[in-house]
Amino acid sequence: MWRPVCRIRLVSIYIRILLFVSVCNRVKNYIFVVENRYRTKQLTKKCFMKECPECREQIKGRSDKKFCSDLCRNSFNNKLNSDTTNHVRNINNILRKNRRILEDFIPEQTAKSTKTKLTQKGFNFQYYTNAYTTKKGVTYFFCYEYGYLPLENDFYFLVKRKEYTEQ
Repeated sequence: MWRPVCRIRLVSIYIRILLFVSVCNRVKNYIFVVENRYRTKQLTKKCFMKECPECREQIKGRSDKKFCSDLCRNSFNNKLNSDTTNHVRNINNILRKNRRILEDFIPEQTAKSTKTKLTQKGFNFQYYTNAYTTKKGVTYFFCYEYGYLPLENDFYFLVKRKEYTEQ
């Protein structure tokens, strides 16, 4: 026959064992969660390694880094910002040349010139950046802030747009 003291001891031992097992399960679950987090980090590092958009090498360093080196960053941006075709580059060169010629002919705000003087300097009348029509129906052709108005007898009235100079 069991004595009551022994029963209490057995119950307390049983409770201790249950507590120990539950603590062990908690620790075991915690270790499992930590291991899974570590594995997930390792997998994401391996699976989602970034590559340089210029040279296609893997990028090492900060997580927000986009290029592997300054050389790759510069060459990528230079390719991106360069004129992609010769046609666009040639038109831009013509427009800049037209602007320089008009700038040379206009000392202050307005001037007058002939078509032959402008064409001798290399002015190309086919290219201009915008056209402005006044209320009277007169059309000025502009190369950036410098413009011209065709008059009779191959004369041209040259102007500098005030809005550009006031800004």
